Amino acid sequence: MPWTLFKLDEGSSLPDNPDDYAGFVFMGGPMSVNDDLPWGPAIINLIRHAVASDQPCIGHCLGGQLMSKAMGGHVTGNRVKEIGWNNVRVVDSALASDWLGKDDFNLTTFQWHGETFSIPDGAERILTGDACENQAFVMGKSLGMQCHTEMTPEMVEDWCQDWAAENADPSLPSIQTPEEMLAATGTNILALNRLADRLYAKWLEGVYPHLNAQPVSRESC
Repeated sequence: MPWTLFKLDEGSSLPDNPDDYAGFVFMGGPMSVNDDLPWGPAIINLIRHAVASDQPCIGHCLGGQLMSKAMGGHVTGNRVKEIGWNNVRVVDSALASDWLGKDDFNLTTFQWHGETFSIPDGAERILTGDACENQAFVMGKSLGMQCHTEMTPEMVEDWCQDWAAENADPSLPSIQTPEEMLAATGTNILALNRLADRLYAKWLEGVYPHLNAQPVSRESC
């Protein structure tokens, strides 16, 4: 599938015409959506335009928080940080079953955040957890997530290098040490990949009609 990468934190500009794209994916980052980010207002407007135009959006962690804010929600400090492999639960609803199936109602995801989003009006929660209630929401064809479903073993190892900077309390059940995270990666990564496959496949159902209807810009990155 053709795709374009916009590195906003490195000075890239957003697309001149967002209608040229079939959907938008928003990734994570160490910043807060409440920071005075130079690209913050532009990306909020892009999300609002995309949702209004029925273009599917998907957000991971910071990306999910940006989506919540753009849709009228709020981002605040979570009561505890979540760092490492933590369990989430599928909400008992028809929409959650549609996105996640009826099996595996207890799932292990990767977490690295200290803030949380509210569920915007018109959206519905599909994943929840003990340390952070709002783990994923759906609005129309769009999916916002607090958890990380995109992880690879190499990413986990790389992120562990920044663990000390978090000043996290490893005595809390929601926080793992680098050693604990790395030891659990081999067991958890395949289950996480299956969860990602399921969510991304469902999300792509909303993308495909746009791909068939209009051209999509392509760039080698």
